[in-house]
Amino acid sequence: MDEQTRFIGEPIVVEFDKPPLVSKTPPCPDRFVWQEETYGIVAVVQEWRDYGRRGRMSLNMRPANLAKAAKRGSWGVGRFYFRVQVADGRIFDIYYDRAPKGQQQKEGSWHLYREVLPG
Repeated sequence: MDEQTRFIGEPIVVEFDKPPLVSKTPPCPDRFVWQEETYGIVAVVQEWRDYGRRGRMSLNMRPANLAKAAKRGSWGVGRFYFRVQVADGRIFDIYYDRAPKGQQQKEGSWHLYREVLPG
């Protein structure tokens, strides 16, 4: 793929018209808020999942179990990516990181990964 991207890597707040039934496997949101601006999502261009374990988490499983987990996921591991087009025509990659952020935040978090630039 010969696309140009601009890395952003910042947390975002997402909004759903209808809340997801299961918070750990959410669909694409309807909107996201980044730097105090709301971006309405008008189209999902692509979506994919990555259940790869990162860092120390990649060392705590036997190879056979690691291969299974990479295909279907395991608790708190994985990212759900969405390439979305917003109302002004810009294209962004956002993702939901399933990893809990400690005892106070057992849910994952949403991030604006990058902008896909025209050209």
